Amino acid sequence: MKNSPVTAARPVQIALTGTLSLAVAMGIGRFAFTPLMPMMLHDGLLDLEGASWLASANYLGYLLGAMLCTFQPALWSRLRLAPVRASLMVKIGLALTCLLTAAMALDLPAAWPWLRFAAGMVTALAFVYTSTWCLGHLTRLNVPSAGGIVYAGPGVGIASSGLLAGLMVQMDWRASTGWIAFALLAALMTAIVWPVYRDDHGLQPGGAAQAARGAGGGVTEKAALTIAYGLAGFGYIITATFLPVIARTALPGSIWPDLFWPLLGVGVACGALLASRIPSRIDQRLLLIGCYLMQALGVAIVIWLPTLAGFAIGSLLVGLPFTAITFFVMQLARQLHPQSPAAIIGLLSGAFAAGQIVGPPVAAAMLARAPDHATGFSWSIYIASASLLAGAAIYGWMARRFHPR
Repeated sequence: MKNSPVTAARPVQIALTGTLSLAVAMGIGRFAFTPLMPMMLHDGLLDLEGASWLASANYLGYLLGAMLCTFQPALWSRLRLAPVRASLMVKIGLALTCLLTAAMALDLPAAWPWLRFAAGMVTALAFVYTSTWCLGHLTRLNVPSAGGIVYAGPGVGIASSGLLAGLMVQMDWRASTGWIAFALLAALMTAIVWPVYRDDHGLQPGGAAQAARGAGGGVTEKAALTIAYGLAGFGYIITATFLPVIARTALPGSIWPDLFWPLLGVGVACGALLASRIPSRIDQRLLLIGCYLMQALGVAIVIWLPTLAGFAIGSLLVGLPFTAITFFVMQLARQLHPQSPAAIIGLLSGAFAAGQIVGPPVAAAMLARAPDHATGFSWSIYIASASLLAGAAIYGWMARRFHPR
């Protein structure tokens, strides 16, 4: 039988294609706002409350985009339409991410919440279908562990956007110029991966294979996994949204705060690569417990040790397990619900997004009630750290309650 273009490709090509795709969708489409926020505050375009609501608009869009991915198989079946092509959805998501990032440079503050909302929706599509496409082909090639390389993408995007933002601050660029620069970087990476997304052959499991594998895990196990992943979304997002601002508050006048965000991105990329080297025989739920505990420590340490060393260690401890958590959760999801991977990945992404939506308003509420910004951020971070500890406890319960898969 003649190989398709993708199945004939080396696994590393598929994995690196996913890396760049998620660098665009997540590292830039989702998280470019974090390093640009101090520039927007400096330019007088936003205050902290407005920044919180812009972040929440993005996360709400991500939630709705993820839910669309969850329900689209049933919707397409009801309408008697052919399933959507994962490769086409990735291309649409990446192209719109570039355009919406560039549109944030427009001097239209009333439109910014809608632009961030739309960016959240399209980055959810890009994330879900990049995961579906890449993990599906890597599984067919018998190298599912290479999927960890795919999830280095957000770290690559975070690190590159953070370093670029630091240079922009030093060069006294305006935030609008920063949005254009990030859009051009996203367009370059999109152009590199565009030709690879051209084959969806074999991504949907056949009827016999599906019947043999069964309908996946029970409702209770899926619900526990969904809740735990949602807690991860809440647990990291306050740090991920406000890290440069928190660092500037704790270290006034220091030149280092602009480097903590790219350092977190380096941790994200390294953690994903390390996750790809862990043997698949190890129970992923036990790995997730370790990841949640590490991230809980990383979130809290910036309060316990508000120094240069504390922020550096905290950035790494938050970053290292970030996409490792996503990788392990998505592997569990595909095992629990093999008949429609995009649906379960969309559901989990929606839960993660719901946690993210709650985070910035909680921070805004704490800031409004605290006597100063430092105290408000401390209250928010302790709540976030506690949520990660709760997520770790859920995985401990799952490991005792359900047999490993």
